Amino acid sequence: MYSLKTTAAFDSAHFLAGYNGKCANIHGHRWVIEVAAAQEKLVENGEKRGMVIDFCDLKKAVRAIADSFDHTLIYETGSLRKATVAALEAESFSLKQVPFRPTAENFARYFYHQLLSDGLPVSSVTVYETPDNCAAYEETR
Repeated sequence: MYSLKTTAAFDSAHFLAGYNGKCANIHGHRWVIEVAAAQEKLVENGEKRGMVIDFCDLKKAVRAIADSFDHTLIYETGSLRKATVAALEAESFSLKQVPFRPTAENFARYFYHQLLSDGLPVSSVTVYETPDNCAAYEETR
């Protein structure tokens, strides 16, 4: 099995609705996404011969995900009142609504499936919430 990894990072804020602790409050992180791609065999023909995937293609896809979350307030669908969302939008704040609780675990799964649906041979995604704390997601093929 051949594998390669790349990373990208983004800064954003989030909160955990319904959580009994500090993380119920809006707070920020420098999130780091680490993506591993793997294949049993390398590409045999063409300009990408000898590669699992072109690093350029993998980096571009991971960077696009990071950029779409950068400097946003990430919130779970239904966790903010409509009036709150409207007020934040009126102030031109960047908001990103997600259909899951915005935890490192859920981000890892979400990013994994997003990259997989883009046709990339992703084998695992690890999301660092802090330099010391991360969550990983992978599926058996």
